[in-house]
Amino acid sequence: MADSQALPARAAAPAGPTTVGGDVMSPPAGRSAGRATRPGPDWRKRAEIAVLSGPAIIVFLTFVIVPVLMAAYYGFYRWKGFGPPTDFAGLQNYVTILTDPTFHAAVGHNFVIVILSLVLQGPVAILFALLMNQKIRGRSIIRMLIFVPYVISEVIVGTGWALMMSDTGAFNTLLGKIGLENLQQSWLADPGIAMGTLMLILTWKYVGFAVILMLAGLQSIPEELYEAAAIDGATFWQQQFRITLPLLGPTIRIWAFLSIIGALQLFDLVNIIWGQYVASTAGTSTMATYMYLNGHMAGNYGYGSAVAVVLFLISLVVALVYQRFVLRRDTEGALTGDSGRKGKTK
Repeated sequence: MADSQALPARAAAPAGPTTVGGDVMSPPAGRSAGRATRPGPDWRKRAEIAVLSGPAIIVFLTFVIVPVLMAAYYGFYRWKGFGPPTDFAGLQNYVTILTDPTFHAAVGHNFVIVILSLVLQGPVAILFALLMNQKIRGRSIIRMLIFVPYVISEVIVGTGWALMMSDTGAFNTLLGKIGLENLQQSWLADPGIAMGTLMLILTWKYVGFAVILMLAGLQSIPEELYEAAAIDGATFWQQQFRITLPLLGPTIRIWAFLSIIGALQLFDLVNIIWGQYVASTAGTSTMATYMYLNGHMAGNYGYGSAVAVVLFLISLVVALVYQRFVLRRDTEGALTGDSGRKGKTK
């Protein structure tokens, strides 16, 4: 009985140092109360991450970060493009850029293109995607015809539209043939019309890409939602406004981000159709054409590098602001693992 009564007391004794024969003995390290052993680094996992992401990081550093740093370096010099830069200009190139009214006009044109691209291409792409998502005859052919302009080279597109929209081109000739001479315009040279012509060409060229994205987003929406809405008496357009558009939101936001960045860096079509000198007078110049004209064509590569840095910073600020206020919900929803659980507990 004495032993049986001593067992609970012995079990309840604190797990601390004990004295045996006058010597103090500490408990084993693995049995420390309230301490959990922290696992060591998973070197295999780290090695896999390094192997998989290493090539992409090297390419990104080589073709993105290093050129940006080099452009920032050359932007402080008056450099002709050959030999080491020696004529240090400090911030004078950047001061000239930020005080040049021509550059201000180019920036304004870029943001007009950004807004009009979103307003025109977005609704058109959604409507075409809704049409392509229905079971109709010739759906594959219509998809191909819509997407073909996107895969055609910008040089071919620019040259073809420049020939068609010139004063003596096919478009004005067609208007004259059908008795609409009053509608004939100088579609490329008139500053009041040239921006509309550019937006027509850009919409024709890039709406196919938006349609493909929207169509992929539509096909990921469960069909059961539409069936339940139809049972509840919702019409076709009510289903689109209450089901399609909300669930298509992530796809629309990603497309808008790509469209904004592309519009800020627009160069090829403007330069091919209007040329480096006509674009500014026609009201279609962009930051990229300004950089090409005042940097490459003028032989002032230091100034052109400074313009490239300003263009990069503007695009970076717009991208960060868009990600912070528009894409934040989508990126947070895509987090997985420990970071995602931490975000949920906050």
